[in-house]
Amino acid sequence: MRFGVVVFPGSNCDHDAWYAVRENLGQEADFIWHDSDRLGNVDAVILPGGFSYGDYLRCGAIAKFSPVMQAVKKFAGDGGLVLGICNGFQILVEAGLLPGALVRNAGLKFVCREVRLRTETTDSPFTAAAQKGQILRVPIAHGEGCYVADDRTLDELEAEDRVVFRYEDNPNGSERDIAGILNRQRNVMGMMPHPERASDPLMGSADGIVVFQSMVSAFAHA
Repeated sequence: MRFGVVVFPGSNCDHDAWYAVRENLGQEADFIWHDSDRLGNVDAVILPGGFSYGDYLRCGAIAKFSPVMQAVKKFAGDGGLVLGICNGFQILVEAGLLPGALVRNAGLKFVCREVRLRTETTDSPFTAAAQKGQILRVPIAHGEGCYVADDRTLDELEAEDRVVFRYEDNPNGSERDIAGILNRQRNVMGMMPHPERASDPLMGSADGIVVFQSMVSAFAHA
């Protein structure tokens, strides 16, 4: 399986994602520059964490206009797997590929620490290798990670089993403890925690590798 890792000006977790896929999972991975209007021959796309365009306007608000995002939208529309991590989640929301918004943390401070995530659904290509209710120890690092949406959207996410992860100890004030969500087609996922930073035992936890393992398994059985 070949992953494409999009690199925006300000991305700082692109190599982490590349390493998790190549070295920890043994899959192929290519970097895709933000001004490319095509993705190449990839089977899944990762929008990594960081501070695309310095977050100068609003997290992800400038990145959504990058040429590569038109290719990402088409890829997602055709059923391709798209994973947005941290800033990547913010970009997916700004681009309209996922509902809701990410705003300033409830404490108005940047939070960087390990959190415990509860797996809410295994009915997705991003969690099929996990167990429902499984707890994952994964780090976060964000200042605008508070997920918000109107009650109708939140109710729909829950009714349609599209809440993928919830925080055990909500670190940022996200509504209903939401840490990750799916689109309606279930092929696009955004999550604020960093599974790529918890994909190697040397990092203290390898729990995050299950996300990438699930994607590989989903592709193999597609």
